[in-house]
Amino acid sequence: MKSGLTPVVGYKPRLVFNEEQETLLSKYILRSASIYFGLLPEEVRQLAYQCAMKFNVHNIPPSWHTNGEAGKDWLTNFLKRNSTLSIRIPEATSAGRASSFNRHNVNQFFEKLGDLITKHNLTPSRIWNLDETGVQTVLNPKKILAEKGTKQVGAIVSTERGTLVTVELAVSALGNSIPPMFVFPRLKYKDLFIRDGPPECIGAGNKSGWMTSTEFLVFMDHFIKHTKPRPEVPVLLLLDNHSSHIDIDVIEKAKKNSVILLSFPPHCTHRLQPLDVGVNGPFKTYCSKAQNNWLRTNPGKIMSIYEIPGIVKYAFPLAVTPINICNAFKKAGIWPYNSNVFTDEDYAPSFVTDRPMPENRLSQGTDNLPVPPNNRERTPQYLDESNYVGSNVEIETSPSILQHVPVQSDCRVDCTSEPSANQEPTPCCSFQLPQSADNNTGDKNTTIFSPELIRPLPKAPPRLNGYNKRLKRMTAVLTDTPEKNALK
Repeated sequence: MKSGLTPVVGYKPRLVFNEEQETLLSKYILRSASIYFGLLPEEVRQLAYQCAMKFNVHNIPPSWHTNGEAGKDWLTNFLKRNSTLSIRIPEATSAGRASSFNRHNVNQFFEKLGDLITKHNLTPSRIWNLDETGVQTVLNPKKILAEKGTKQVGAIVSTERGTLVTVELAVSALGNSIPPMFVFPRLKYKDLFIRDGPPECIGAGNKSGWMTSTEFLVFMDHFIKHTKPRPEVPVLLLLDNHSSHIDIDVIEKAKKNSVILLSFPPHCTHRLQPLDVGVNGPFKTYCSKAQNNWLRTNPGKIMSIYEIPGIVKYAFPLAVTPINICNAFKKAGIWPYNSNVFTDEDYAPSFVTDRPMPENRLSQGTDNLPVPPNNRERTPQYLDESNYVGSNVEIETSPSILQHVPVQSDCRVDCTSEPSANQEPTPCCSFQLPQSADNNTGDKNTTIFSPELIRPLPKAPPRLNGYNKRLKRMTAVLTDTPEKNALK
């Protein structure tokens, strides 16, 4: 064997960034993904090159200068060295959902929920949640076994586009449920539509097949019949802010029959509503399986909306089980009551729009805050006061701005305190490179390695008064007299 092919024992490849720098870069990438502004692979390669140039990192390959970005082989090896990172396909999330699920809105909901539990001495059998879900005649097929390498695998469905039937579900924290209600897209409803449905289910019809206040009044009678609330034993019903739920006739019927209505904060039901958390998902899965079984036993036939009750009859007892319901209430923190069930990581997507309200801003001592020029090096968003400086807008140095700062054991600064007036803000979770002598002056200077100095995390501008006059819903006890009078 030639000596040139002899493997070198203990050989370690030469790295562009040292271990601590790669750790900081990895934390920044994870932080960007947690606030739903993740970086593309190309953006990570560009950021690596910019960091190497900005912080005078040695061992930069010549190809990086030629292409203006790190190479693909560097990214591949970087992912291998940092096992917490991987290339994933993100799920589309609306900006309203990301911004509304914040600590303030959630705390407001839990405060009202805790007050109601204490005031009325509520037990799990008297805490209910209802929600609508849609069942179509065409659902996405489940995974099947097929030939490996085949580009496309087909599965028979009834039609190209399905017709939707709304199904109203209601469950309690004790694990109980009541028979569902169906809303068909038919102006003339007949009881024979639900002859194959679950026992004691009810139905209604309208032009669209969606739930309206008229159909919801029918469901409220159905709900009161099965839960039997009384003035001395009221029932708490948790529901979203859909227009059919906040109708004045619905609220008056609920109050008259000792049903307390508590609404969730807008765009927060994906985390707070038990049916969304742990019931609707299994329910849709079993509905899809039932549809596949129907198509196999009825080859050549097209599924209509009148088969939907039979599909739900199969899926309902399998999905709406006591263990699924109780686990969903527990995960949402409703029962057992746990107002601290959500962590800082759960609130991370709201970081971008976490801004002080205009009416709460402090005007004292903020008139002379300078606006940094565009070419000035920006400090991390959670320590940069310039993010809150705008034309004729006063700022507030709020502790909520700093609550998103990750406190790390290897930080060189105190991440939980604000910089003093004569102190330059220092990026958190960064470290100082070794002191180096300047080539011309011989003076020593230090450079802080922080990817956020190169690519600051996005932050929404401050809120302004008078630009949005639309009424915004928030969590509220709808059956309280002030809320009911306001709806009138």
